[in-house]
Amino acid sequence: MSQLNIKKGSSSRSAYDLRSALSEVEERHTLAVIVENEPGVLARVIGLFSARGYNIDSLTVAEVDHTGHRSRITIVTRGSPAVIDQIEAQLGRTVPVHAVHNLTMNGPAVQRELALVKVKGKGDQRIEALRLAEIFRTSVVDSTLESFVFEMTGTPEKIDAFADLMRPLGLIEIARTGVVALKRGA
Repeated sequence: MSQLNIKKGSSSRSAYDLRSALSEVEERHTLAVIVENEPGVLARVIGLFSARGYNIDSLTVAEVDHTGHRSRITIVTRGSPAVIDQIEAQLGRTVPVHAVHNLTMNGPAVQRELALVKVKGKGDQRIEALRLAEIFRTSVVDSTLESFVFEMTGTPEKIDAFADLMRPLGLIEIARTGVVALKRGA
């Protein structure tokens, strides 16, 4: 069988696939949503995601303005540019939402996550766990003769890398807060 001769600049995709080639590119975005701090707001915002089948990779919520009764919801989600635009627009139309900021698109942002990592081990494994913890600048917040609990802050990728290195050394459990983020600069 001979190979197809496809001209440069043409596509081997089906003519019946009418979706844009760019729509398949899935990007990770961090959204900061300022909302009224009232009962049911979080459920409404999250309901928007579940009703449309959008996934949430990370979610954090806290009151940021006690006098104005406003909270900040930081959501990390994935989707094509069109899906992200749709999420932003739908969040903006939700009644208790005051502002939606796409921190991924609005310039550089600082993102951090807190994790507690429990590792068991004796002898050489214990020494290696402590050595790696020092490299990753983690703190030991609990220690027994058979285990450690490390506290670390950093990017989600840094926490993933630390957890991957601790697995063969006796990783028992990990608890993560989810991403918090702020735009850099003034």
